[in-house]
Amino acid sequence: MEPTGALAGVRVIELGQLIAGPFCGQLMGDMGADVIKVEPPGKGDPMRAWGHGEHKLWWEVVSRNKRSVSANLRIPAGQELVRRLIEHADVLIENFKPGTMEKWGLGPDRLHAINPRLVIVRVSGYGQTGPYSTRAGFGGIGEAMGGWRNIVGDPDRAPSRMGVSIGDSLAASYACMGAVAALYARERTGRGQVVDSALYEAVLQVMESLVPEYQVSGYIRERSGSKLPSVAPSNVYPCADGEYLIGANQDAVFARLATAMGQPELATDPRYADHVSRGRHQDELDARIADWTRGLTVEALEQLMIEHSIPAGKIYRAPEMLADPHFAAREALIEVETERWGKVTMQNAFPKLSDTPSAVRTPAPAHVGQDNAAVYGELLGLGEDDLARLQTEGAI
Repeated sequence: MEPTGALAGVRVIELGQLIAGPFCGQLMGDMGADVIKVEPPGKGDPMRAWGHGEHKLWWEVVSRNKRSVSANLRIPAGQELVRRLIEHADVLIENFKPGTMEKWGLGPDRLHAINPRLVIVRVSGYGQTGPYSTRAGFGGIGEAMGGWRNIVGDPDRAPSRMGVSIGDSLAASYACMGAVAALYARERTGRGQVVDSALYEAVLQVMESLVPEYQVSGYIRERSGSKLPSVAPSNVYPCADGEYLIGANQDAVFARLATAMGQPELATDPRYADHVSRGRHQDELDARIADWTRGLTVEALEQLMIEHSIPAGKIYRAPEMLADPHFAAREALIEVETERWGKVTMQNAFPKLSDTPSAVRTPAPAHVGQDNAAVYGELLGLGEDDLARLQTEGAI
């Protein structure tokens, strides 16, 4: 399928490995960019072997809409190959430890001398500057430093993790946002620039008013389990056959919930009549609602919530997603034909754009360097003899 997305015509060189850099590349590829993933010869990106369950399928998602070339960045011949590719690129993505690219002769000064219009996207644990910049940093470390881990989990237990690599994904999302902004700025200035996305700062960005709450009021947010402190009712409640999420903390919505419960008087009870009062009596209100929901099945409760226009929903897993008619109607999940696994169902490209829609055009490359001939031939004019020589040298 020809690229029709908003970034059609943009060429991206992806040097990153594992999650943060490659997820940024996935987002840009979904939006139509030609993403050329550079992998080390041999095993390639470790993401090829990552995932859960018997079969490792993460690669099929994070590397869709990409072409794979191999280049050994640890030797001069491989570094020179990448420099030549960058002459033809709009964006470079890397998520190595700061200083690594400079060591390889691929730092911003040298790359901008080759291609002044290049947007260089750098994702790292702590950013490219500052006293911690040279430390190794994975997503979990960024989540801890950025404030996420301390507020996730039950208050009587150690900080919990979300269950996905949210720190990496946030840093990648901000990196993609920065790349798009830099491409837009380039239309005015004619120059590329460096996008510096730090894991801990990406997490910090979504921490709402956590810091000013402490700085102004001395309030420190702590772990609160499934509820939001002083925001009620907003929790997961037990049903006769499962659990169900209800968010009815706004006054008018709570009044509708009280009616659905057959207890309309709760809406005018001084303990629950407004947001602040419900927050003060959060635990007893949650207990009252739980006593009611225990007598209902999930389906019966959901019908009541729909009837009374109350924000609520089931707790979904993959089986529920695959069976849900709304997922199907919006094509939130799609089938992608892969060489190794046949048809694989995965999330579609989001968000939806009306005129320049994003799409999954091609599956993840099955083999390391499978596009060497096409890419190096198309962009660098290298033939079979050149590629054979580079392979002998260990450069590809």
